[in-house]
Amino acid sequence: MTPFLVWRKSSHSDGTGGECVEIAAGPGMLLIRDSKDPDGPRLGLTVNAMQDLINRLQKD
Repeated sequence: MTPFLVWRKSSHSDGTGGECVEIAAGPGMLLIRDSKDPDGPRLGLTVNAMQDLINRLQKD
């Protein structure tokens, strides 16, 4: 059984259909999805992997 997930849209979303992601906390990981395709694929990352991703993206 899949737990109920609360999805939160990026604070950078402007509401005009731009490129947005949503994130939810799942069991032992964070899940990421495209807000325009809520039933599409999801990326699951551990908290440490998510922090590493954020750190690497901020460097660019």
